[in-house]
Amino acid sequence: MQCSLLALAPWLARPAVAKAPAVVLVVGDSLSAEYGLKRGSGWVALLQQRLERERIDARVVNASISGDTTAGGRSRLPALLKQHQPTHVILELGANDALRGQPVAATEANLAEMTRAARAAGAKVVLAGMQLPPNYGRRYAEDFAQVYARVAKAHDAALVPFFLRNVADVADSAALFQADRIHPREEAQPLMLDNVWPVLRPLLK
Repeated sequence: MQCSLLALAPWLARPAVAKAPAVVLVVGDSLSAEYGLKRGSGWVALLQQRLERERIDARVVNASISGDTTAGGRSRLPALLKQHQPTHVILELGANDALRGQPVAATEANLAEMTRAARAAGAKVVLAGMQLPPNYGRRYAEDFAQVYARVAKAHDAALVPFFLRNVADVADSAALFQADRIHPREEAQPLMLDNVWPVLRPLLK
């Protein structure tokens, strides 16, 4: 027995290695960049607060830029992955593609490439799905909404079906938007986080 304990001694003496915290990288547009809001009140900042409140060891990096498109996000993502080495990536892009009338196929290709790149870097991916109001045309709006589900299914990503659920689709939605009717007010930010959280939380285990 003494020989066995002596043989195990080097292993028993090794200190426990602390697990590195998760890094959640958010790549989005003005909906995630706190456009028109006071600093620290957007849904991404609220996500960091919720992680801390629930004692989940994770750090959030907000790499969102107002006005960004899926093409812009695609060009920025490789450097962001290299710099931050995220364990999780939330892609919240596409709305500006629609505002500029970009082809749905181009939006889908960009989202697919970003998802592939993030997964290749070892990150779990969450796609924040967007929907368009009827005035964009029924066919375009339907095709656009389906992009996120197709990319998520094809590339094994998690999906938030509609990032602005309970914000843009309620009867009194105007009260939840700023004067431009595009950007949600501070009161809407917890609702946006509540759409993301049930999808992200299981991936943090």
